[in-house]
Amino acid sequence: MTLIKSISGIRGTIGGQVGKNLTPVDAVKFASAYGTWLKSYRPKENYKIVIGRDARPSGKMIQELVINSLLGLGIDVICLELSTTPTVEMAVAMEHADGGIIITASHNPVQWNALKLLNEKGEFLNAKEGAKILDIAEADDFEFAEVQNIGKRSNHNSYIDLHIDEILALDDVLVEDIKKEKFKVVLDAVNSTGGISIVPLLEKLDVEVVKLYCEPNGDFPHNPEPLKKHLTDLSDAVIKNKADFGIAVDPDVDRLAFMDENGEMFGEEYTLVSVADYLLSRRKGNTVSNLSSSRALRDVTEKHGGNYKASAVGEVNVVKAMKDNNAIIGGEGNGGIIYPDLHYGRDSLVGLALFLSLLTQKQMSVSALRKTYPDYYMAKEKIQLTPEINVDSLLEKVEEYYKNENVTTIDGVKIDFEESWVHLRKSNTEPIIRVYTEAKSQEKADNLAREMMQKIEGLV
Repeated sequence: MTLIKSISGIRGTIGGQVGKNLTPVDAVKFASAYGTWLKSYRPKENYKIVIGRDARPSGKMIQELVINSLLGLGIDVICLELSTTPTVEMAVAMEHADGGIIITASHNPVQWNALKLLNEKGEFLNAKEGAKILDIAEADDFEFAEVQNIGKRSNHNSYIDLHIDEILALDDVLVEDIKKEKFKVVLDAVNSTGGISIVPLLEKLDVEVVKLYCEPNGDFPHNPEPLKKHLTDLSDAVIKNKADFGIAVDPDVDRLAFMDENGEMFGEEYTLVSVADYLLSRRKGNTVSNLSSSRALRDVTEKHGGNYKASAVGEVNVVKAMKDNNAIIGGEGNGGIIYPDLHYGRDSLVGLALFLSLLTQKQMSVSALRKTYPDYYMAKEKIQLTPEINVDSLLEKVEEYYKNENVTTIDGVKIDFEESWVHLRKSNTEPIIRVYTEAKSQEKADNLAREMMQKIEGLV
């Protein structure tokens, strides 16, 4: 059982002891800390916060605890009920709200849940803001409203439709061209809110959808992280139904992965690469991804005459770098697309619409499209943390060992070799050290990851 308090929110397993897991007491405490921080951050008379959740079984319980904590602080709440992370982000801005909370543990298994915290722009809080909320929670420094000042709750169930309408109105989404193609796809929505968001988007684009696990009942049929090893049913369904391609999203619909017509993974990293290729072919611009993302985005960006920048891992860091560098597209190699013409948040819905637009322009199969991009292969491993491991000291030893290489330390340690790289960092969402590598072949990427893990074992 685990409870992780970080600047990006609070995440943990349901049940168990207070302070060691995500219990009702912890949910109330952290929601109250967020509401208290918000009132000091934006001093005013009235406050409004948007709340939404994915379909995992604990979502309703955590949602009600969070909402009632905020009402108790005198804050009004707009509840979207089942929704997606990007939809909540957009709703915050469209409602002119003071902030938002998405109740989702994203790609984590069903026993997990979390509170993702947003500012008044519908964007994730920065490190300083997150740290302040942790301090307030630790101090139990809350002052609740008197009875006549308790907040009011309202429900709003149309924001997914509004989100879709905004996407279809974008100049870069070629609605009529997509409709003409009569695409057929298979969607694995892992029985969460992709089933009530991706499906209606596709239907409005006249795309035939074969639904696989699209009932938002929270009964995840497999590990919800959209990786190849978890998507064998999708692969089989694509082949069986002779679909043009397959689509996989995580429970809160901010990660997007594709499968080609042969049931082979297009590659999570290449979701962003392909969408960037499409946008850069339409207008000049810059791109951003995080340090753990593929070099392929850099290559495609430079091919189109743009500039590429890498940020620290974390959506808030990617967004800041995108704003600083006037990026027209950015995101993360885990299938997260950030398209600022819509909003600054990872969004599978707009990513899918842009990918479909790309296919209408290329007039080729998804497998053929993948062959047009540089070939890089990644290995993603993890080292379980134990109390005796001093992560900071360990990473300093790694940095010293590779001091003669090209080393970046803005987020953990990344070592860039001529034709490969390795990135080590402590996870914000799990008690692990992530070990990511990339090379020109899968064998080389796997070997580099193994070598690095052996090196770390020797340094502990």
